[in-house]
Amino acid sequence: MPDAEQAAKIEYYKKFTGPFGIGLAVIAIAVAVVFYLQRGAHVELRGSVLKVRTAELDETSSVAVIDFRFVNPSDVPFVVRTVDVSMENKDGSSTPGLPISEVDTKRVFQYHPLLGQKFNDSLLMRDKIPARQAEDRMIAARFEMPVDKLEGRKAFHIRIEDVDGPVSELVEKR
Repeated sequence: MPDAEQAAKIEYYKKFTGPFGIGLAVIAIAVAVVFYLQRGAHVELRGSVLKVRTAELDETSSVAVIDFRFVNPSDVPFVVRTVDVSMENKDGSSTPGLPISEVDTKRVFQYHPLLGQKFNDSLLMRDKIPARQAEDRMIAARFEMPVDKLEGRKAFHIRIEDVDGPVSELVEKR
């Protein structure tokens, strides 16, 4: 039989564990509610590359026109700071592309009819993607390489940065 001191300790722990467990449960519920309420506050774009068209500009350079679809799943608008395009080569290295302005993109389509028609607007700096909205856009980029190297790529990567810092990346699936 436990002595009086051990019985007092056991009684103390019985009184302590009940309220302690209830307190932990209340804290866990409060944390879960905070995470649930903040689920739409994470600014990012999710999407995929729909179509890639390439054309030769001259012997040493080519253009890639990338149509993509994305959605802004957050509760706040995504305001574009920069849009960068890079190509992942077969060996895993990366080659940056030079984005082409909207005016020049229209000229590229005019002078290279093999690219087809321009379906979507280009994604530009300061474009605002509303909260909970999906859009189809495109980006054209010039690469200093022949078109056959461009067509032998592993994938294109489109990096879109928000004015507040978050970065989203869309990757072509081949």
